[in-house]
Amino acid sequence: MTATQPLSLTSPLMATYSRFPVTLVKGKGSYVWDDQGVQYLDFTSGIATCNLGHVPDAVKQKVEEQLQNLWHCSNLYHIPNQAQLAALLTANSCGDQVFFCNSGAEANEAAIKLARRYANKVKNSGTSEVVTFTQSFHGRTLATLTATGQEKIQHGFAPLMPGFSYLPFNDLDALGQLAERKPAAVLLELVQGEGGVIPADQEWVSKLAQVCKENDILLMVDEIQTGMGRTGTLFAYEQYGIEPDVISMAKGLGSGFPIGAIIANEKAAQGFEPGSHGSTFGGNPLATAAGVATVTYLLENNVLDHVNEVSQYLDEQLQSLKEKFSIIKDIRGKGLLKGLAFESGAPEIVQKAISHQLLILTAGPNVVRILPPLPVTKAEIDEFIIALEKSIQSMEKGE
Repeated sequence: MTATQPLSLTSPLMATYSRFPVTLVKGKGSYVWDDQGVQYLDFTSGIATCNLGHVPDAVKQKVEEQLQNLWHCSNLYHIPNQAQLAALLTANSCGDQVFFCNSGAEANEAAIKLARRYANKVKNSGTSEVVTFTQSFHGRTLATLTATGQEKIQHGFAPLMPGFSYLPFNDLDALGQLAERKPAAVLLELVQGEGGVIPADQEWVSKLAQVCKENDILLMVDEIQTGMGRTGTLFAYEQYGIEPDVISMAKGLGSGFPIGAIIANEKAAQGFEPGSHGSTFGGNPLATAAGVATVTYLLENNVLDHVNEVSQYLDEQLQSLKEKFSIIKDIRGKGLLKGLAFESGAPEIVQKAISHQLLILTAGPNVVRILPPLPVTKAEIDEFIIALEKSIQSMEKGE
């Protein structure tokens, strides 16, 4: 087939996504445009990836500068942007050393490998088990889908990778099993995004951290969706008064450029040494240029203060909406990671929203997930509420 021939009815793309009937070609701030010129209010942020909005000027400028110099080189050489981004991340977290990769799944893969190697080579503990929690989501590689505590994600991929087990999320009594089994590590989300936008309970997290510390179990926090200011602090763990041994991140770190990372404290970082892990594209000059610009902008432009202010306003507007519609059962989440739990019909509402020029997501069968860009304005929140209300009404009327 030549470049000028039309595509056949059978797509050359593998059927791994159920795509919405929208083709997006442009974005700026809180808005995107399709190939017909229709403008949409984007409250998905690329699934918590475009945290500064689409094509933020500060990131665009930094990437354009890097494009003029060097696109790629091997990690066998020093990369200035990589060193600068690592310094920014360690200076603003509880960690000491950073490994860069390309995605959230790769970041969690790196965390799992680090935990196993730390247990085997540093502790000589004889166990490499990693404990995760029901309804979690940690990625779609073989290891990370095994770490994910949802059967629907694992379906069809047996045999799953050994070395993982699951405990119920937010269950204090179940934590006693950790002290008995003494696994190599625990991996958790502090807000379960794909699992229904369910925040971890403060008491449960405190107890979990205590059990891990007392039994020399690495505490690893998956901040892929909650990191980079999404919940009102640079990382969600800051709101829980804990210090993880390992933090995984991706999504918002590069404002849409593919980048992932783990930050480890000095103890956990002993698990890696030259040759034990690597990535061809991880930490490349372009992605880390985007990362430096993103983190710098977040820290120097009061974005976190803004998130805390507008998230309160969003909560108030969602509460008003809940009072209008009996099918809305709960409002969940932290900061600008919000979930609206419905009696039923969340996927239908997401579909209806497209016709009202609003992009939102589901988080399970009955939860609408709301992820506006962090610089979102109150006027844009008002616009969102109007469109969401119309979408719920359309669903209820069967339009």
